This record gives sequence, C-alpha cells and structure tokens, in this order.
Amino acid sequence: MRIVMFYHSLLSDWNHGNAHFLRGVVGELQARGHDVAVYEPAGGWSLSNLLKDQSEQVIVDFKRAYPTLESWFYDPARLDLERVLDGADLVLVHEWNDHDLVARIGRHHALHGGYTLLFHDTHHRVVSDRDGIARYDLTHYDGVLAFGEVIRDIYERAGWSRCAWTWHEAADVRVFKPLPEVDKSGDLVWIGNWGDDERAQELRTFLIGPATALGLRTLVHGVRYPDLALKALAEAGIEYGGWLANFRAPDVFARHRVTVHVPRRPYVEKLPGIPTIRVFEALACGIPLVSAPWRDDEGLFSAGRDYLLARGGEQMRQHLHDLLNDPAMAAELAAHGRRTILERHTCAHRVDELLGIYSAINRAPLKEMSA
Repeated sequence: MRIVMFYHSLLSDWNHGNAHFLRGVVGELQARGHDVAVYEPAGGWSLSNLLKDQSEQVIVDFKRAYPTLESWFYDPARLDLERVLDGADLVLVHEWNDHDLVARIGRHHALHGGYTLLFHDTHHRVVSDRDGIARYDLTHYDGVLAFGEVIRDIYERAGWSRCAWTWHEAADVRVFKPLPEVDKSGDLVWIGNWGDDERAQELRTFLIGPATALGLRTLVHGVRYPDLALKALAEAGIEYGGWLANFRAPDVFARHRVTVHVPRRPYVEKLPGIPTIRVFEALACGIPLVSAPWRDDEGLFSAGRDYLLARGGEQMRQHLHDLLNDPAMAAELAAHGRRTILERHTCAHRVDELLGIYSAINRAPLKEMSA
C-alpha cells in the first residue's frame, strides 16, 4: 500500500513523545513492504526548539539511528494535495496539525475518494482544549484513531466522528530492548519533560522526595524545566541531563537499576487508562518500574507483576528500596514487564491493528461497521 501521514514531526522528539511511536510504526510498515511518506510542516515547533537547544548534529544522529525514515517538509500555503495524495491507499492525519489542513484533506477526500482517511488523536486536548478539538472538521474522514478508550468514547459521544477506534501507543522493540552488556552507573533514572506544571507536585512527591530520602544516584532527562525545578533537582543532588534522543534511552535505562512513571495530571484525573509511551519503552528495555497512581482501566498491564504501584511518596520510597535491595525481585518484575510488551504492546501489534481497521473500513459500509 501507499500510506501518507501528516504529523507534527518525525525528525524531532523534543517535547514530542508521539514521534517515538510514529518512528516505530513507520519502520514496521516499511519492513512489511509498504510505501510510507511522512509530511511535517517546515519550521515546526518541536524541530525548531530542538535545533535551538542542540546542534545540527542531532539530525545526522537521527538519520544514522533510523536510516530508512525520512520527512517531507511542506509549506501549508503551497502544499499540493493533488500531488501528495496521488495514489494513496491510506492517509493518517495527526491532531497537532492546523485546523485548515485537516479540513483541506477532508475536502480532498470527499472530492476524489480512492483512499481511507483517518484522524489520529494522541493528546489530552479533548479535555484540556475541548473547543480546539471540536473545531476540527472531520466530516469527510472515515474515522478517528484514539490512543485510549476514554478518548474514543468522547469522540463518539460528541458526534465529532462517524467511527472511532482505540489505538494505543506501543514500544518500538527494534530500538527499545535490554542491553545487559552495559554496566550500571546509577540507581534511579526518570526520562520525561516538565509538562507545564501538569505534574510539578507529583515529581516532588514521587521522584525528588524518595530519591533524596534514599540517597540514590539519580538522573533526570527532559526539557522545559524552569529554573525553580532545576534548583530543586540540584538541591536534592539529582543530576539533570537535559534533552535525550529517544533512541538513546535504552542505553540510559541500562545504566540504571530502576525507573519511575509520573503521569501528567490530566491523564490521572480525566483520562484514565492512558499511560505515557515511556511506560511501554521502559518495560521493553527490561528495567524495573515503579509508577505513581494511575488507573489502568483498560487492563494494559498487571500492577504488581509488570510494575509496582505507589499510592504516595512513602510507598514509592519503600518500593524503590525493595527493588534496589532485592535483585531477584527486581529481575522478576522486569522480565514480566518485558514479556507483556512483547506479547501485546509492540509497534508490530499496532500495525496489525491499523491494517485490520483499514480492512474493516474497506470491507463494509461505514454505517454497518462497529468501532
């Protein structure tokens, strides 16, 4: 098939976790012989910030890590959809695209047909910016791919789309895997962005506090940390490593003995059942994980077997202490978590699901389909 994808960025993962999943899905589709073209806007926010933060070497490193992946940059004012969509079988449009582009592609689909058109939502804006999402014109789209059942349900109840399917993110296990040959140099690592104060207090409770209390050699990677946050890390003796390319995360995980998951508040309070992609990636790398509270309403994992759940700061401290002092327990938890990823949550699984949705759409009229 010829698959065309319009996303915020394939090249940059600076404060843009969806790039991780996009890279894994595109690589898997290519491995199966599909022709995939990814379009991202020239001067996009994530890539612009990455190049301000880093040197051009990051692009060289990306191409070395992902030699088959390539982005096509476009100017929205000059984008020729007739040419870009010629011969397409499947078109995916990410929710971080401009409203005008989303509508233009929908109108093209209505006029020309010939391909399946899906909108892909991977953010909490359905609850944090509901009006912004509602302004997307999905009239001529065949459906929505939502990265959690709760988001899918919102689209269906609001009548924003004729059909919606749950399509969770997953780990690219070609990249995210254990590296047992790497020596341990630290105890605890957390990879994540500050997140507009969406988890500021949670990071103090579930990361900074326990790490300080246990005297752990701790490393934090991520971007958009304000001075107050950097000061708190420094005062706690926690090393701040700044931005980390996602394909380097397996090496960082391998150098540490345990990691934590601290979800953003909108997912905890309003969108239960949706973990960050970092959970999938950490478990795929075989590192023991302890999570701050979140509700796994969809049963993606098994708390206590794939990861440990901490209800508060003291329980987080106890779980970290236990894992760091019981190698057998840590190994069992890590092995079970990785096994769950390999059995259920790889990009290959998600490509199977995507192609199944494509087949269902093209096998029956939309009104006869069940999401």
